Amino acid sequence: MASTESLNILVITFNCARQLLQPDLFARRLSKALPDSQRPDIILLSLQEIAPIAYCFLGGSYLAPFFQRFQHAIHSAGEALGGAEYVNVITRNLGMTACVVSVLDKHQENIQWIETGGVGVGLQEMGNKGAVGVRLGYGTSNSEVLELTFMAAHLAPMEEGLQRRNEDWQNIVRGLVLTPTTTKVISKSPKQQPAGEEGEPLLERQPKGTNQEPKGVYTPNSHLILAGDLNYRTSSTRPQASAHLLFPKPNAQPHDDDHFHSLLQNDQLSRELKAGRTCHGLSEAPIDFPPTYKYSKKAQLLADEEDTMTTWDWSKHRWPSWCDRILYLDLPARMRSEDPGVGIEVKKYTALPLMPMSDHQPVVLAMSIPLRAIPTVEGDSEEGDVRSNPPFGIDPRWREKRLVARRKEIVVGILAYLLTTWVGCGILLVLIVDGVVGWYLVKGMLG
Repeated sequence: MASTESLNILVITFNCARQLLQPDLFARRLSKALPDSQRPDIILLSLQEIAPIAYCFLGGSYLAPFFQRFQHAIHSAGEALGGAEYVNVITRNLGMTACVVSVLDKHQENIQWIETGGVGVGLQEMGNKGAVGVRLGYGTSNSEVLELTFMAAHLAPMEEGLQRRNEDWQNIVRGLVLTPTTTKVISKSPKQQPAGEEGEPLLERQPKGTNQEPKGVYTPNSHLILAGDLNYRTSSTRPQASAHLLFPKPNAQPHDDDHFHSLLQNDQLSRELKAGRTCHGLSEAPIDFPPTYKYSKKAQLLADEEDTMTTWDWSKHRWPSWCDRILYLDLPARMRSEDPGVGIEVKKYTALPLMPMSDHQPVVLAMSIPLRAIPTVEGDSEEGDVRSNPPFGIDPRWREKRLVARRKEIVVGILAYLLTTWVGCGILLVLIVDGVVGWYLVKGMLG
């Protein structure tokens, strides 16, 4: 254990823009961002738009090249941290959103059980937008089991989509149910990691609570970390023609109108959090980095040349916004009152330099949590604790809705594969030619 008292967790969220990652570049920037070159015990990747929609909806081996590059990046980052070895615990995707969890090799035996779930909030409840959840049981040295819930999410886009984003959050809480996951041994090699929905977690053990009722995002004994492209903007309307003149500039002073802190005052997520309309009970570390979206094509072309962004070239048709966020659920008040010295510590919250593949910057959070289980409340649940009093109840039809949406995803995935990939177009062409030839043969035989 990196510490006998705390567990170090590194969380990364990145909208991949459906492109393959440059793993060495990503690994170099990631290792530089870690506080004091500290090795995380757990690394969580929240990925959105991980691949083209055809590959995401079909899943399995179609996603393998995309996930393998991230596993290679984690391996390379570990090497840069003094040869740290990370093992992929589980990789899960629902449509275009994925959650990848890795742990230090020496901690793999601490994983006692795994639960997973997912819900789509996109078109017809499909997974072009949605959330994936992973819950781990992590054994401690005093024989307790620390519960950790990680959630990757992608909410509705556009400046005018505020209400839809809040509704997406409600539908995620109501529809994301985590159930025990079958497990098996996997290799540590980055080239042999699991690929999406077909990927399996690390250890061959009996999943926790096989006969228990499934639980949602909020549970009384679990930590909760949410990371994703939450898509909250800094305006409810799109920018006018000359608005780009006021976009944040890197050389602006804090008191200037074009310093990013001025724009941060209009952040929708901060306002909605305070009003209790989204991400209920969650906290966020102070933001001291520029907007993470939307960068221009010119900025992306320059991105592989700069490890530090000296220019901010924004797309003029979107307000620069902090779309990519990481939030967490603080310890219950009862734990903090019993021991004021116990708490969650945020060590770093920042954005990595822009990657050439995307108009979003990756965002990272380095944090430590007390290595002790959250105790069960005796008798009535703790008043005001969102863990015991979730903002929304579980939809009783959650499983049925997911199965229906999954069938739609397969149909859309096949159609997209036939229409948008070279192999698919070739197959479609052969089918059309065979159909035409067959029609003429039948017509000749009958005529």
